[in-house]
Amino acid sequence: MKIYFAPLEGITGYIFRNIYNDIYGHIDKYFGPFISPSENCPITPKERRDITPENNKGMYLVPQILTCRSDCFIEASKELQAMGYSEVNLNLGCPSGTVCAKGKGAGFLPETLALQKFLDDIYAYGESEGMKISIKTRLGYYNPEEFYDLVDIFNAFPVYELIVHPRIKSDLYKGEPRREFYAYALEHSKNPLVYNGNIYTGKDYEDLSSMFGVSPDPIMLGRGLISDPSLADKLKGLETETDFKKFKLLHDSIYHEYQKIMSPDINVLYKMRELWTYWRILFDGKDRDIKHLLKAKKYAEYDAIVNSILSK
Repeated sequence: MKIYFAPLEGITGYIFRNIYNDIYGHIDKYFGPFISPSENCPITPKERRDITPENNKGMYLVPQILTCRSDCFIEASKELQAMGYSEVNLNLGCPSGTVCAKGKGAGFLPETLALQKFLDDIYAYGESEGMKISIKTRLGYYNPEEFYDLVDIFNAFPVYELIVHPRIKSDLYKGEPRREFYAYALEHSKNPLVYNGNIYTGKDYEDLSSMFGVSPDPIMLGRGLISDPSLADKLKGLETETDFKKFKLLHDSIYHEYQKIMSPDINVLYKMRELWTYWRILFDGKDRDIKHLLKAKKYAEYDAIVNSILSK
């Protein structure tokens, strides 16, 4: 089974990726949080720092590009190719209102004629320069039936992998994914498929396999892998339960690395609080402690609460 780590903006940057990869590993591809190229700046210094190979040793990283302009996509891809990358990913799934208002991410999906022209341009570039281009998409913008036409559009291009998150824009990340549309893709897509959406446990994966009549492979994990960092090992049969020594090492390493590059206390704690909104599912009966942790404003207060949670 191949497992891909989905990008989560503000969480899965190179600091998190490196620490996670050193402690857990067993991820076949990591996808970077999106690069948003502009006409005058294909890749910002901050984006470049996150995806530079020197900051991503020992892992297979796929940079993700968010744009509705083919010239910007191509210029960013050229920069990435010069850095040594041979695969990039097009983001057609981001449901953020500010992103969609600019016709990017999921906001590009209803513009089917413009999308086809865009794909014509980038795949002509990809084939001429040897750049593999995958796509991460939602089912549509307004309704899931848009996916039928989108599959036909994607079938006209050599999509390296089509990663399908079976929700529409307005679903955001709520409710159950519309898995029946992924089943449609299994029957009608000419491109290699990757399933993404709401896999939090081994049972979730088994239920998908039962529904589709085939075990999805590869799969992309995002929030499920943040919530339970050992999930990939469990799905690959390498572990059966969460190793809390590994978890503590993950927590402590991320915490200390953030302390090196950020200040004051509260800025680091904002980052750690966001992680704990996912990690809290690992600690049944610790809701009161975690509630206090999410309000901590100083390291000393945070440290005492974390020690209490992890020592019980």
